[in-house]
Amino acid sequence: MAPHSDIAAAAQALREGQLVAFPTETVYGLGADATNDEAVARVYAAKGRPSFNPLITHVPDLEEAFALGHFTQEAKALARAFWPGPLSLVVPRAASCPVSLLASAGNDSIAIRIPSHPMALDLLKATGRPVVAPSANPSGKISPTTAEHVRRHLKDKVAMVLDGGRCKVGVESSVVSFLADGPKLLRQGGVPRTEIEKVLGHAIAVESHSARPHAPGQLLSHYAPHAELRLNADTPREGEAYLGFGPFHAHGPWTLSARGDLVEAAASLFRLLHEIDATGVTRIAVAPVPHHGLGEAINDRLLRAAAPRDSA
Repeated sequence: MAPHSDIAAAAQALREGQLVAFPTETVYGLGADATNDEAVARVYAAKGRPSFNPLITHVPDLEEAFALGHFTQEAKALARAFWPGPLSLVVPRAASCPVSLLASAGNDSIAIRIPSHPMALDLLKATGRPVVAPSANPSGKISPTTAEHVRRHLKDKVAMVLDGGRCKVGVESSVVSFLADGPKLLRQGGVPRTEIEKVLGHAIAVESHSARPHAPGQLLSHYAPHAELRLNADTPREGEAYLGFGPFHAHGPWTLSARGDLVEAAASLFRLLHEIDATGVTRIAVAPVPHHGLGEAINDRLLRAAAPRDSA
């Protein structure tokens, strides 16, 4: 196990917005302060993640988990039965939830887990903040189950790698959602479906793919503001709010990044869309964003948000 000094240093690095890889019972996680927009954006950049998939937020105990979202009685029953352990629960976000909207991919839900690995729990307690932690590997590569896997693939993209030995479970957590459409198994994982159903007392629907996913392992979720979006706009037209970027930022108070930083832009995207939408404006013009690195994910989200709406 890592000495206390390593845990303390890793916790401090997380609070400073850096990335730390650490072991859980499932796989090694790429940790970042879940309340820090830019730290969460760095996770996507480090993984080379092609789109903003929802990330799972890790906390050390039930009290902190229940404060982040709205849990039904069934959701609480699963939490008490399997936490700490390889199960993630997706629930509606609490109004006071401090977790970055980028971590939820703009959804009004949040995926939460309490890992059982002692080192992970020590780190979460020492950090004192929720921590997002997708698998600590480049997107599309095999999930890491040893510290050496992490070092080999991520190299200097992480500030620290805590070595807790080989992961015991070795596959990602099972994911169950408790949203308006009832409980659903979104991802098969470390807790078998039969065990989940035993606690619930009934069969559970299985949905491995969705047009509006709320957890990793599904298709990209769609965040669409009420306002209509016009993309690649050098300047706003009459009646439009303007969301700037880089050299195109002098047309109003909102900009993804005045200095053209794609990490800053990714960190700001959902927050600013929500902020502009809350003004009641009916049209938003968005400045051009370069289509490389995190710019690909930003443009993908903007294209989906600007897509024609279903009027049915």
